[in-house]
Amino acid sequence: MPVFAGLSTSTLVVVERTAWWFHILGILGFAVYITYSKHLHIALAFPNTFFANLGPKGHMQNMPVVTNEVKTMLGLNPADSPTVAPVGRFGAKDINDLDWNNLMAAYSCTECGRCTAVCPANITGKKLSPRKIMMDTRDRLEEVGRSLAKGGQGLNDGKALLDNYITREEINACTSCNACAEACPVMINPLEIILELRRYVAMEESGSPPSWNSMFQNVETNFAPWKFSPGDRFNWANDLNKP
Repeated sequence: MPVFAGLSTSTLVVVERTAWWFHILGILGFAVYITYSKHLHIALAFPNTFFANLGPKGHMQNMPVVTNEVKTMLGLNPADSPTVAPVGRFGAKDINDLDWNNLMAAYSCTECGRCTAVCPANITGKKLSPRKIMMDTRDRLEEVGRSLAKGGQGLNDGKALLDNYITREEINACTSCNACAEACPVMINPLEIILELRRYVAMEESGSPPSWNSMFQNVETNFAPWKFSPGDRFNWANDLNKP
């Protein structure tokens, strides 16, 4: 390079060594910095992808205790079937109720916004943003962590992920279409967190919208979202064979 023309060999060695150490110290300094910055996703994207659920995106995980109870009521459980331990809380109200995969995903998010860009609820003007769901979860984690580091109350600070960070309007706007999960480059599924928050509202507080409660009741009594007898479900097909 012209800038180094005419320099002595010893001077060039000093320049090379200085640039080399500057480069190495810069890399080591950034490696420390990413542990407490939003760039942590650089390291966590790999384990998050490794532990990601490879099953169908539209499959929703049922709660084992509820599934076991339903099977017992229907007589589908054998007499020697193992009992499922009762859970302390249905769904999730705060970060301690979420699975560790959900918490790791919050730190693995690259904040690229692809999930929000394809979200039909967000596109139509609803307040739901899958990206915000992950950021709110991470913000709550960091707030609790800072509180515990200072000897504070941690989770007992009077706040919760639901309501204080993520509103009910947001989770109710979700259509469960899984578009966000399909679009994520590191296989994060914001819908898992949304469903857990919904479960808490529905099963612990009975706070779902009235129209939803009506549907839940119809499913329980009529095995369908609509209010008619199960025996009439296929009446619409009676005229199909008529000439």
